[in-house]
Amino acid sequence: MTTPTSSSAPYRADGRRSDVCIVGNGAIAKTAALGFSQAGHSVTLLVPPARPGAEETSGSSSSGGGKPWDVRVYALNHTAQKLLASLKVWGALDMTRVAPVDAMDVKGDGEQGGQLGFDAFGAHTGTLAWIVEDSNLNSALDAALRFAQNVDVVSGRACRLSCSPLGAKVELEEGAPIEAQLLLGADGRESWVRGQCDIGIDYRSYHQHAIVANFSCEKPHHNVAHQWFTCKEGIIALLPLPGNRVSLVWSAPETLADTIMDESLGELAIRLGEYSEKQLGLLKPLQPEAVKAIPLALVRPHAIVAPHVALIGDAAHAVHPLAGHGMNLGFGDIVDLLRIVNEREAQHGIGDERVLARYARARKEDILLMQLATDGLERLFGANLEPVRVIRNLGLNLLDKLPLVKRRLIAHAMGK
Repeated sequence: MTTPTSSSAPYRADGRRSDVCIVGNGAIAKTAALGFSQAGHSVTLLVPPARPGAEETSGSSSSGGGKPWDVRVYALNHTAQKLLASLKVWGALDMTRVAPVDAMDVKGDGEQGGQLGFDAFGAHTGTLAWIVEDSNLNSALDAALRFAQNVDVVSGRACRLSCSPLGAKVELEEGAPIEAQLLLGADGRESWVRGQCDIGIDYRSYHQHAIVANFSCEKPHHNVAHQWFTCKEGIIALLPLPGNRVSLVWSAPETLADTIMDESLGELAIRLGEYSEKQLGLLKPLQPEAVKAIPLALVRPHAIVAPHVALIGDAAHAVHPLAGHGMNLGFGDIVDLLRIVNEREAQHGIGDERVLARYARARKEDILLMQLATDGLERLFGANLEPVRVIRNLGLNLLDKLPLVKRRLIAHAMGK
């Protein structure tokens, strides 16, 4: 992630004070900072110190010498798009690098695998989602933060968190502490804020790695996202990028993931051809060494709030990427939290326990549904039993013939 610059003043002797302190340096943290800033609150965004000599690299390449293509992409739904547009960030994206998803094609496993299709026309919408690179999104957020009037970006390493009736206090390894009425933990799956609050978690490793890489495709993808549930080889998704390009997210079992990472991307393209050649033709890597492997796990915190503290993004919920909605859950957190803070009674501060309890209640259903759906599907399609294989493929085929049910599912996925 990039670190936004700031023209903020040096530490005061008694520390910094703001309405909101946000710990994190990803897209969710930055979006929350902009949201609270534009709602009239003073914000301190605490980001980790940059590593000496570290430079931002995308890990991929475009064809033709343009800006590299980032291997980390997000499928942003309508809730995310509307929030980013309201914060003047969506319009700042490089839209030549954003691809709409107009349809989805999901296939089961085996020769008689089931099939399920979604399309924007059937969902009564212009597009289902947008594929956006991590670097494109963060660049737009960084630019917006540079012009934010009441956001201080502080580079430092937190070492202790304490709370009192007046608010939260973050002490740093170097420099004066940061005090705020409300502290947001937007610091990812291994959240330091969550640990400081002694919030327990239920953790389940999927024993999979998400293999991400980019390819050019021989045939046009027509803005269709393809997904294959393969059982033994995991879950493969090819998402449309602008032009004849696709982005791979392969949730592969650990042993297979290790094998893939030891091979060339050319060999990976051959592996993918078994599934994609009919729809997309020959795949070619955009850059031979541009591939990453990300370990996958389900993380369920026992709470997403504590006194004067709220968790958002992966700190509040880490889910399997098979539905592509982990990031969208985080944007949903921000939307609900901003709404609830804005609607609070005048006598309640933004970090009041009643306000935060409302946030927790508002997010409970969406988070639980996404956790149950992604975890349930991963378990269902990971079971290598013939009766289960038959039932799940029949289920896909049946669901494909129920337009009203499909419309409800896709509406929920789009955040409508």
